Amino acid sequence: METDKKRKPRKRTAWGDIRADLKSAMLNDPAARSRFEVALTYSGFHALLAYRFAHFLYRAGLKFSARVVSQTARFFTGVEIHPAAKLGRGIFIDHGMGVVIGETAEIGDNVVIYQGVTLGGTGKDKGKRHPTIGNNVMISAGAKVLGPFKVGDNAKIGAGSVVLREVPENSTVVGVPARIVRRGGLRVEDLDQATPDPVMEEFHKLHCQIEALYRMIEEKDR
Repeated sequence: METDKKRKPRKRTAWGDIRADLKSAMLNDPAARSRFEVALTYSGFHALLAYRFAHFLYRAGLKFSARVVSQTARFFTGVEIHPAAKLGRGIFIDHGMGVVIGETAEIGDNVVIYQGVTLGGTGKDKGKRHPTIGNNVMISAGAKVLGPFKVGDNAKIGAGSVVLREVPENSTVVGVPARIVRRGGLRVEDLDQATPDPVMEEFHKLHCQIEALYRMIEEKDR
Protein backbone atom coordinates (compact mmCIF):
# COMPACT_ATOMS: atom_id res chain seq x y z
CA MET A 1 0.00 0.00 0.00
CA GLU A 2 1.49 3.32 -1.10
CA THR A 3 1.62 6.00 1.60
CA ASP A 4 2.85 8.87 -0.58
CA LYS A 5 -0.28 9.13 -2.67
CA LYS A 6 -1.94 12.50 -2.46
CA ARG A 7 -5.40 12.58 -1.03
CA LYS A 8 -8.09 13.59 -3.45
CA PRO A 9 -9.69 16.95 -2.57
CA ARG A 10 -13.11 16.63 -1.07
CA LYS A 11 -15.96 17.37 -3.42
CA ARG A 12 -17.65 20.67 -2.66
CA THR A 13 -21.20 20.27 -1.41
CA ALA A 14 -24.01 22.66 -0.54
CA TRP A 15 -24.08 21.44 3.05
CA GLY A 16 -20.32 21.91 3.29
CA ASP A 17 -20.68 25.52 2.11
CA ILE A 18 -23.39 26.19 4.68
CA ARG A 19 -21.30 24.71 7.48
CA ALA A 20 -18.32 26.81 6.39
CA ASP A 21 -20.48 29.97 6.42
CA LEU A 22 -21.67 29.17 9.95
CA LYS A 23 -18.09 28.53 11.09
CA SER A 24 -16.96 31.84 9.57
CA ALA A 25 -19.66 33.73 11.48
CA MET A 26 -18.50 32.13 14.73
CA LEU A 27 -14.86 33.02 14.02
CA ASN A 28 -15.42 36.61 12.92
CA ASP A 29 -18.21 37.83 15.21
CA PRO A 30 -17.42 37.99 18.94
CA ALA A 31 -21.16 38.41 19.61
CA ALA A 32 -22.02 35.03 18.08
CA ARG A 33 -22.66 32.57 20.92
CA SER A 34 -23.70 29.48 18.96
CA ARG A 35 -24.23 28.22 15.44
CA PHE A 36 -27.90 27.80 16.23
CA GLU A 37 -28.15 31.50 17.07
CA VAL A 38 -26.37 32.44 13.82
CA ALA A 39 -28.63 30.19 11.74
CA LEU A 40 -31.76 31.58 13.36
CA THR A 41 -31.04 35.30 13.71
CA TYR A 42 -28.25 36.47 11.36
CA SER A 43 -29.62 38.17 8.23
CA GLY A 44 -26.25 37.90 6.48
CA PHE A 45 -26.32 34.13 6.86
CA HIS A 46 -29.94 34.03 5.65
CA ALA A 47 -28.91 36.02 2.56
CA LEU A 48 -26.13 33.54 1.80
CA LEU A 49 -28.47 30.62 2.31
CA ALA A 50 -30.95 32.13 -0.16
CA TYR A 51 -28.15 32.94 -2.60
CA ARG A 52 -26.91 29.35 -2.63
CA PHE A 53 -30.39 28.09 -3.47
CA ALA A 54 -30.89 30.83 -6.09
CA HIS A 55 -27.49 30.06 -7.65
CA PHE A 56 -28.46 26.38 -7.91
CA LEU A 57 -31.66 27.37 -9.73
CA TYR A 58 -29.75 29.77 -11.99
CA ARG A 59 -27.26 27.09 -13.02
CA ALA A 60 -30.15 24.72 -13.68
CA GLY A 61 -31.55 27.22 -16.20
CA LEU A 62 -34.39 28.43 -13.96
CA LYS A 63 -33.27 32.04 -14.13
CA PHE A 64 -36.65 33.64 -13.42
CA SER A 65 -37.16 31.48 -10.33
CA ALA A 66 -33.61 32.30 -9.21
CA ARG A 67 -34.33 36.03 -9.48
CA VAL A 68 -37.55 35.64 -7.50
CA VAL A 69 -35.64 33.92 -4.71
CA SER A 70 -32.87 36.55 -4.68
CA GLN A 71 -35.30 39.48 -4.66
CA THR A 72 -37.36 37.90 -1.90
CA ALA A 73 -34.18 37.49 0.13
CA ARG A 74 -33.31 41.13 -0.56
CA PHE A 75 -36.70 42.21 0.83
CA PHE A 76 -36.25 40.27 4.07
CA THR A 77 -32.50 40.70 4.65
CA GLY A 78 -31.49 43.95 2.97
CA VAL A 79 -28.76 42.07 1.10
CA GLU A 80 -28.88 41.82 -2.71
CA ILE A 81 -26.81 39.05 -4.29
CA HIS A 82 -27.34 38.33 -7.95
CA PRO A 83 -27.87 34.57 -8.42
CA ALA A 84 -25.27 34.49 -11.23
CA ALA A 85 -22.50 35.76 -8.92
CA LYS A 86 -19.89 33.19 -7.86
CA LEU A 87 -19.29 32.96 -4.12
CA GLY A 88 -16.85 30.71 -2.31
CA ARG A 89 -17.34 29.15 1.12
CA GLY A 90 -16.78 30.49 4.59
CA ILE A 91 -18.18 33.94 3.76
CA PHE A 92 -19.39 36.17 6.56
CA ILE A 93 -21.70 39.14 5.90
CA ASP A 94 -21.86 41.12 9.14
CA HIS A 95 -25.21 42.87 9.75
CA GLY A 96 -25.57 42.90 5.96
CA MET A 97 -27.97 45.79 5.40
CA GLY A 98 -27.23 47.54 2.10
CA VAL A 99 -24.79 44.96 0.73
CA VAL A 100 -24.98 44.61 -3.07
CA ILE A 101 -23.10 41.94 -5.06
CA GLY A 102 -23.37 42.20 -8.85
CA GLU A 103 -24.01 39.61 -11.52
CA THR A 104 -20.42 38.95 -12.64
CA ALA A 105 -18.81 39.37 -9.20
CA GLU A 106 -16.64 36.53 -7.92
CA ILE A 107 -15.73 36.04 -4.25
CA GLY A 108 -13.18 33.59 -2.87
CA ASP A 109 -13.18 31.69 0.42
CA ASN A 110 -13.21 33.12 3.96
CA VAL A 111 -14.16 36.66 2.94
CA VAL A 112 -15.65 39.09 5.48
CA ILE A 113 -18.08 41.73 4.20
CA TYR A 114 -19.54 44.46 6.41
CA GLN A 115 -22.72 46.48 5.94
CA GLY A 116 -23.15 48.89 3.05
CA VAL A 117 -20.57 47.23 0.80
CA THR A 118 -21.10 47.31 -2.98
CA LEU A 119 -19.33 45.00 -5.42
CA GLY A 120 -20.55 46.73 -8.55
CA GLY A 121 -19.67 48.13 -11.94
CA THR A 122 -18.90 51.56 -13.35
CA GLY A 123 -21.41 51.34 -16.19
CA LYS A 124 -18.62 51.54 -18.77
CA ASP A 125 -17.78 47.84 -19.09
CA LYS A 126 -19.49 44.97 -20.88
CA GLY A 127 -19.32 41.28 -20.13
CA LYS A 128 -17.28 40.99 -16.95
CA ARG A 129 -18.37 44.17 -15.12
CA HIS A 130 -17.83 43.43 -11.44
CA PRO A 131 -14.78 42.72 -9.28
CA THR A 132 -13.12 39.43 -8.41
CA ILE A 133 -12.35 39.14 -4.69
CA GLY A 134 -9.58 36.78 -3.57
CA ASN A 135 -9.43 34.58 -0.48
CA ASN A 136 -9.28 35.89 3.11
CA VAL A 137 -10.22 39.45 2.11
CA MET A 138 -11.89 41.92 4.50
CA ILE A 139 -14.15 44.63 3.04
CA SER A 140 -15.12 47.19 5.67
CA ALA A 141 -18.40 49.06 6.08
CA GLY A 142 -19.53 51.30 3.26
CA ALA A 143 -16.73 50.36 0.85
CA LYS A 144 -17.47 50.45 -2.89
CA VAL A 145 -15.47 48.17 -5.17
CA LEU A 146 -16.36 49.13 -8.73
CA GLY A 147 -15.07 47.53 -11.92
CA PRO A 148 -13.84 44.26 -13.44
CA PHE A 149 -10.50 44.01 -11.61
CA LYS A 150 -9.08 41.73 -8.92
CA VAL A 151 -8.65 42.27 -5.21
CA GLY A 152 -5.79 39.99 -4.18
CA ASP A 153 -5.73 37.42 -1.39
CA ASN A 154 -5.49 38.69 2.21
CA ALA A 155 -6.25 42.29 1.19
CA LYS A 156 -8.10 44.73 3.45
CA ILE A 157 -10.34 47.54 2.23
CA GLY A 158 -10.98 50.40 4.64
CA ALA A 159 -14.41 51.71 5.60
CA GLY A 160 -15.95 54.11 3.09
CA SER A 161 -13.24 53.50 0.48
CA VAL A 162 -14.00 53.66 -3.24
CA VAL A 163 -11.80 51.13 -5.03
CA LEU A 164 -11.45 51.68 -8.77
CA ARG A 165 -8.24 49.78 -9.54
CA GLU A 166 -6.67 46.40 -8.81
CA VAL A 167 -5.53 45.75 -5.25
CA PRO A 168 -2.40 43.59 -4.81
CA GLU A 169 -2.48 40.69 -2.38
CA ASN A 170 -1.54 41.33 1.27
CA SER A 171 -2.35 45.04 0.85
CA THR A 172 -4.50 47.54 2.74
CA VAL A 173 -6.26 50.31 0.81
CA VAL A 174 -8.17 53.34 2.11
CA GLY A 175 -9.65 56.58 0.82
CA VAL A 176 -11.61 58.06 -2.07
CA PRO A 177 -10.31 57.02 -4.50
CA ALA A 178 -8.65 54.14 -2.65
CA ARG A 179 -4.86 54.12 -2.35
CA ILE A 180 -2.45 51.54 -0.98
CA VAL A 181 -1.24 52.39 2.54
CA ARG A 182 0.20 49.03 3.61
CA ARG A 183 1.67 46.12 1.69
CA GLY A 184 2.96 42.94 3.25
CA GLY A 185 2.62 44.48 6.70
CA LEU A 186 4.80 47.49 5.79
CA ARG A 187 3.66 51.08 5.35
CA VAL A 188 3.72 52.31 1.74
CA GLU A 189 5.00 55.87 1.35
CA ASP A 190 4.35 56.04 -2.36
CA LEU A 191 0.57 55.92 -2.62
CA ASP A 192 0.69 54.54 -6.13
CA GLN A 193 -3.04 53.87 -6.47
CA ALA A 194 -4.06 57.52 -6.20
CA THR A 195 -5.69 59.10 -9.26
CA PRO A 196 -5.20 62.73 -10.35
CA ASP A 197 -7.16 65.33 -8.39
CA PRO A 198 -9.20 67.41 -10.91
CA VAL A 199 -9.47 70.35 -8.50
CA MET A 200 -5.69 70.54 -8.06
CA GLU A 201 -5.23 70.25 -11.82
CA GLU A 202 -7.49 73.28 -12.35
CA PHE A 203 -5.56 75.26 -9.73
CA HIS A 204 -2.33 74.39 -11.53
CA LYS A 205 -3.74 75.58 -14.87
CA LEU A 206 -4.91 78.87 -13.31
CA HIS A 207 -1.48 79.36 -11.73
CA CYS A 208 0.21 78.89 -15.12
CA GLN A 209 -2.20 81.36 -16.77
CA ILE A 210 -1.57 84.00 -14.06
CA GLU A 211 2.19 83.63 -14.49
CA ALA A 212 1.81 84.06 -18.25
CA LEU A 213 -0.23 87.25 -17.72
CA TYR A 214 2.42 88.65 -15.35
CA ARG A 215 5.10 88.03 -17.96
CA MET A 216 3.03 89.81 -20.64
CA ILE A 217 2.54 92.85 -18.35
CA GLU A 218 6.25 93.01 -17.54
CA GLU A 219 7.17 92.90 -21.24
CA LYS A 220 4.78 95.78 -22.01
CA ASP A 221 6.22 97.93 -19.19
CA ARG A 222 9.78 97.63 -20.54
